[in-house]
Amino acid sequence: MFLGLTYQLDHELADDLANGRRLPAWMWVALDGDRLVGRLSWWTHTAGAAPQALDFFDLAPELSAEERAEVGLRLLVTATASVIPKGERRPEFGRFLPADWREVPETRALLESLFSVLERTGARPLVERLRLEWRPGAPVPEAKGRLEFRPVRDREDLLALMTPVMEGTLDAHGQADLASGLSAREAAELHYDEELGNYASPREWWRIAQLPETGEPVGFVIPARNNYHHTIAYIGVLPAHRGHGYIDDILAEGTRVLSAADVPRIRAATDLGNVPMAAAFARAGYAAFEHAINYVWDAPGESGS
Repeated sequence: MFLGLTYQLDHELADDLANGRRLPAWMWVALDGDRLVGRLSWWTHTAGAAPQALDFFDLAPELSAEERAEVGLRLLVTATASVIPKGERRPEFGRFLPADWREVPETRALLESLFSVLERTGARPLVERLRLEWRPGAPVPEAKGRLEFRPVRDREDLLALMTPVMEGTLDAHGQADLASGLSAREAAELHYDEELGNYASPREWWRIAQLPETGEPVGFVIPARNNYHHTIAYIGVLPAHRGHGYIDDILAEGTRVLSAADVPRIRAATDLGNVPMAAAFARAGYAAFEHAINYVWDAPGESGS
């Protein structure tokens, strides 16, 4: 049995297939006779959409490093050529990792084999992220009274705040969008339309924070439920109000909203290098339980190569 066969996303495969988030044509394996030596799969948020992410890629640990390199490259190139149209940019690769993956030699060797294959096809590492979780029984932060909260009125109401937050973002995905030539407004719209706008959970959960005296917006938080978990999907403090600790008040409000809905857990994530945000989650009772890593291809592939 190899690493991929115990990957925590395995239990989601049947439901993903039933709901069109995966297609059999997007799921590929490498065989040596009747022995499974590799596998990969793409995923999408909504049935009928194009592949959004490559989130499975596993190679058998009993293979030598040289064999993993050969099998992995053939598997990735062959599958990509079949699934991703020539000339189109390839979807991002994302993978959940044990928090101690660098300290366990066997795990590190397996994962670095995958990363090496990705890099040979032109991918580069974008970011490593902390994955965090709040569970019932953890203290629910109390309101300090420094801010008032109101629901988000509509798409424009939120985009007007997302845009300035995007301008000074520490988030690697946001920075990549800006580096690609998108304006802050365009990057905010992309984030909203590709992620936030797809959540089926109540929009009434979304909150804008404002100063009690003037009603001036300070920031926002998006508590939501994705296809799998309740989550703090997005949180931000406007540049003019940074440095006053408002992130704690805003995150506490998002946590209270979901806690009041009696959810089994709340998931969140932040870039490994975003130390201030990680510290805010820790103060709010969120514990880091694993990492995630993302690789991107900057250029379109030539027949998947």
